Amino acid sequence: MIDAHEKLDFRVQQWIFRQGWDRLREIQCLSIDPILSGKTDVLISASTAAGKTEAFFLPAISTILDDDDGVGILYVSPLKALINDQDRRLESFADLLDIQVTPWHGDSPQGRKSQLKRKPSGILLITPESLESMLIRDSGWVKSAFINLKHIVIDEFHAFIGTERGYHLLSLLNRLEHLLGRLNRPIPRTALSATLGELDKVPASLRPNKSLPCKIVRQTQSSSSLKMQVKGFIEAQPDTLPTKDAEYAVCEDLYKICRGGNHLIFANSRTRTENIANTLSEMCESHSVPNEFFPHHGSLSKEMRESLESRLQKEQLPTSAICTMTLELGIDIGKVNSVVQVTAPHSIASLRQRMGRSGRRGGASILRMFITESEITADSNIVDNLRLELVQSLAMIRLLVGSKWFEPADTSLYHFSTLLHQVLALIAQWGGIRVEQIYTLLCKEGPFQQVSVGQFKSLLSHMGKTELITQVGSGELVLGHIGEKITNHYTFYAVFKTPEEYRIVAGTKVLGTLPIDSLILEGQHIIFAGKRWKVEQVDTERKLISVVRAKGGKAPKFGGSGMSVHDVVRQEMFKILCEGDYRISVGEQKIDFADPVAQALFSEAANYFQSHNLANIKMLQTGSAVSILPWMGDKVVNTIVAALISKGFGAGAFAGVIEVEKAKLSEVLPALEEFASDETVTAHDLALVIPEKATDKFDDHLPEDLLTEGYAKKAFDVDRTRTVLKNMIKLQS
Repeated sequence: MIDAHEKLDFRVQQWIFRQGWDRLREIQCLSIDPILSGKTDVLISASTAAGKTEAFFLPAISTILDDDDGVGILYVSPLKALINDQDRRLESFADLLDIQVTPWHGDSPQGRKSQLKRKPSGILLITPESLESMLIRDSGWVKSAFINLKHIVIDEFHAFIGTERGYHLLSLLNRLEHLLGRLNRPIPRTALSATLGELDKVPASLRPNKSLPCKIVRQTQSSSSLKMQVKGFIEAQPDTLPTKDAEYAVCEDLYKICRGGNHLIFANSRTRTENIANTLSEMCESHSVPNEFFPHHGSLSKEMRESLESRLQKEQLPTSAICTMTLELGIDIGKVNSVVQVTAPHSIASLRQRMGRSGRRGGASILRMFITESEITADSNIVDNLRLELVQSLAMIRLLVGSKWFEPADTSLYHFSTLLHQVLALIAQWGGIRVEQIYTLLCKEGPFQQVSVGQFKSLLSHMGKTELITQVGSGELVLGHIGEKITNHYTFYAVFKTPEEYRIVAGTKVLGTLPIDSLILEGQHIIFAGKRWKVEQVDTERKLISVVRAKGGKAPKFGGSGMSVHDVVRQEMFKILCEGDYRISVGEQKIDFADPVAQALFSEAANYFQSHNLANIKMLQTGSAVSILPWMGDKVVNTIVAALISKGFGAGAFAGVIEVEKAKLSEVLPALEEFASDETVTAHDLALVIPEKATDKFDDHLPEDLLTEGYAKKAFDVDRTRTVLKNMIKLQS
């Protein structure tokens, strides 16, 4: 691999020499041949800052340097900020090699767009939404401008795979090849990512019709090191003697650790992000020093976010960003000293992305996790007694570092909302198109291969009834009155939306708002504002959830993040509690990464687990409630909760533990036995009783049967749940 660079165009070699590089990195060498060949898709999987971007662009640019007629490389990014970042990074390439690089999104300079329109060439950096707009509004120009397109590269591919937006992108790429007459000569696609689970299955998600083979380029050599600590905090009960508030103690530690450097502090909610940023800012003020702590989340203005990103990039002033997921992806924010996670992460893939933001440019990655647990009292609930926020964090670190495991994307979903969008988009692009052409492009050869002919017909029939589409005498489908209205609006190009906020109301008092992105059932128990509530009614018209206080012990502090947790994570939690040991084995050594408080908290959890024989008992009576611990992911947990509620029980799930209020184990056990043995009950049956199933952007336009089928697939796993329940029941007997 030492001489691998000699295969590149001599002008690209000259650029490498000017960077002062003495050699290319491993993945950069391994990527040269497959990308130069132009005969295969390529999947490049390597850690953050391992040189993935250059691994693609060095050989890809070598293939287009002598082309000046049309765009040669199409770069697709999930974020406008990443496009701006790549534009800066490619500047030296563009200057030395005389290549046109054009960023194209809503905030891009109009002059550069106009220049590309006049004379298309070089590299186009774009989001899926802008590409959709191009195909619909200017497909003639796209056909001529992309006629010599040689490469498509998708950055941060894990952010797309298995999502509505990912299916949108795959459909766009298929439509682009169709427009260019390239379905039989596919344009090679390269995907870049640091966090892809089950890597060997990913090529099927990069090109579902498998019309090109895929070469997987893995990073096997890594000189990066990781420094890591989990630090525990205890939230005292309100009726105990006045002590320092745990959240304030967290902020005091953040102030000591982060002041004077550049850090990213991840909180899982916007509210907590703002609260921590405000407390840290006030600490700066009380110490009469300039503020170094600033919030960064999606609700802030673009100007405020970009100002903070710029301050981090310049590295002239110490700066810490308290953020949600907004700084998780690979925007260049300069050298970050460390990453701090102040709650349990929602996924290992997310934790890996965040961890990779520090230690760039050769230094060790530094990850700190600050986990707060409630002080235990006589009426503490099982979630707090088991210290599940801490245990989930420990399990995720073990899987990340010890097993190098990430969550695989769920590629089994239907994505009917995006399919409906793409039917409208195709018709808008072509003016009129035949049914069989749509089915072939989107389902048979496109990404929606899970969708049956019957489901597709049901969708088109309903779209016709609701005036989204209509069929003309020639047999072609054209836009109907409502379809034209939707596709002509500027918001049409995106398939994603933020989760809808529902007001939570107790009597006449508004408690706050809750995003509807997870299971909400009438009769379900939820935690909100630190208290237990029973959902009495879900009003989908008024976007309102009516609740009443639920009796029972103190609400668990940790109810989960709202985002789905995988089976493997919960099974790892079970494993470390069974073993009474969370440490990571390295050779003959065991590495402890918890501070003394976190160690003591884990000991409490392990003792509670052992004393209640929870290695063998998965259902137990806890006061007037029944607690069920399947130690499985949220799909199985959701299925059990829905099954119990359908049988008249009041149930809720908190951090993977199911609580059945005002119930006896002798009542719950037969109900679960009946569900486990009744093969006639389907996920579709459970979804029928969900009052709010419209969670994706175009769900409101779907026929009820497809909306229910899509939700059932997303929320429940009946077959797996039956197997889990049968094993649990066997243990109980």
